[in-house]
Amino acid sequence: MAGHVYIGSFTSAGGKGLTTAAVDPDSGALTALHADAAVDDPSFLVLSEDRTRLYAVVEHPQNGGAAAFSLSDPSHPELLGAAVPVGGGSPTHLCLHQGHLLTANYGTGTISVLPVDGEGTLGATRHVMEHEGDGPDPDRQTGPHAHMVLPDPAGRWVLTVDLGTDSVRVCELDAATGELEIEREMGLRSGSGPRHLTFHPRGDRAYVMNELASVVTVCHWDAEVGRLKPIAEVSVLPEGATGPNYPSELVVSPDGRFAWAANRGHNSIAVLSLDADGDTLELLETVDCGGDWPRHLTLDPAGTRLYAANERSGDVSWFDVDPATGTPKLAGSLPVPAASCVVFG
Repeated sequence: MAGHVYIGSFTSAGGKGLTTAAVDPDSGALTALHADAAVDDPSFLVLSEDRTRLYAVVEHPQNGGAAAFSLSDPSHPELLGAAVPVGGGSPTHLCLHQGHLLTANYGTGTISVLPVDGEGTLGATRHVMEHEGDGPDPDRQTGPHAHMVLPDPAGRWVLTVDLGTDSVRVCELDAATGELEIEREMGLRSGSGPRHLTFHPRGDRAYVMNELASVVTVCHWDAEVGRLKPIAEVSVLPEGATGPNYPSELVVSPDGRFAWAANRGHNSIAVLSLDADGDTLELLETVDCGGDWPRHLTLDPAGTRLYAANERSGDVSWFDVDPATGTPKLAGSLPVPAASCVVFG
C-alpha cells in the first residue's frame, strides 16, 4: 500500500504551496497527487503524533504565521481555518510540544507558542520569547536569528537553535500558561552560524549543523539537567572544496551508524560515519544531491532511502542508501517548484 509525503514550497518563488505525493512502497518513487496554495510560503511542515493533522509555517518576513491542515483524506489535506499570526517574522521551523505549536522566527529572533485544541486547531499566540545577542558576521549575525525549535527526546526540554548568536538555548514550557522560559544557553564557536540540531537515536548525543562554517558540532546531552556540552567538530565538505557553501540539514540513521548532511552551494550530500558512542564522526564522501540547493533532507520511515528537497532546481530527489557503506544512490526525482521540506505521512 502506497504511503504519502507532504512537500512544502515557497509560493513567493513560484512554488505550488503544499504538494501531496504518493510513495511507491517498493521503489520509493514519488507521484504527485495534489497541490494547494491555501497559505503562502509553507516552507516547513510537521505532523501530529497520530498523523491526523499537518502543520505549516507561513514564512512571511514581517507577519509570519502558522496553519493547520486535516488529514482525514491523506491525499488531500484540508486547511483548518485561517493561518494564525505568530507575532514574529520569517518563521522557518516548528514543532509540537505539550499541547502547543512552537515556531522559530528567523527574521525577529523569537520563538512563538500557540495552543492546539482537541481538534488540532490552532489558537491565538500565547507567548513570544525573545533571543538576544549577535555574532561576528556583518551580513548574517547583526542580531538573533532563531532557525529551529524542537523538544528533546524525553519530551521535557525545548531546544532553540540561533544562527545569529552562535548558540543553542535550552528552555522549559509551562503547559498551563504557554510561557516558554530560557534555562541555559550553550555558546558555539564564534561565527559558526548554527542552523539545525538532531539527536542520536539513543538520545544522549546531539549534532548541530552549522550553516556559516560547514561543520557539525558533536555534543553530549544531559537530559537530567538539560545541558549540552560541545566535544568535537567535523567538516561536511571534502578537503580542497572551494566556493560558498551553506549546509541546511543533518539526519542520522535509525541504527546510529551513519549521518547525512545537505550542502547548499556544493550541492552535495555528505556521508558521515559514527562510532559506537556517537562521539566521533568521520566524513566518508560526498555525492551529488540530484539538483540545486538542497534545503531539506529526510529519511523514509524505514531508514533505507533519503529524500532531498532541492529548492533552486525545483525538485525532490530520492536515493537508495547502501546499508553497508551509507552511500546514497540517486534513484529518481519529482518536479516540485521551489521545494523546501519533505515530511512522511
